[in-house]
Amino acid sequence: MAHKFKITAAKNGEFVAKFVYNSETMVWSENYKSKASAQNCIESIKKNAPSAAIVDLTKGEEGKGYRFELVASKDGQTFVRFVAANNETMVRSETYKSKSSAKNCIKSVQERGPKARNRRRVLSGTTPTRNAAIHRCSPSGLTRGPLRHGRCCE
Repeated sequence: MAHKFKITAAKNGEFVAKFVYNSETMVWSENYKSKASAQNCIESIKKNAPSAAIVDLTKGEEGKGYRFELVASKDGQTFVRFVAANNETMVRSETYKSKSSAKNCIKSVQERGPKARNRRRVLSGTTPTRNAAIHRCSPSGLTRGPLRHGRCCE
């Protein structure tokens, strides 16, 4: 399965941008008030991650501009943050027992992120059934029913 970005629904009608591989979320963003803001986060990662520096905060290194940061968690594990030029964290990863696993996460985002496709629909924690179809006329884009109906899908 290919790497991909997706935007999922969060609490209070907000949205989260995620980078996923084999149904496993590698990194995720903060909650955004609009889907467009989450999409902007994805586009910024695609554009800026490949050339971003890697800063190991566990060794006291410092960085500026777009960068990946290796950060020690409270339990001694390591996680990754992708930080924008304005010092705002864009996405973060889960914690990893080994620093090399955290570095592999960075490598995946840098190498596969720019080519990763975007999943179009916003998921709200439910999985579409076989009879579900994508319809431009539906606010969520997901409607149960035949694969084609009316003028919206022509």
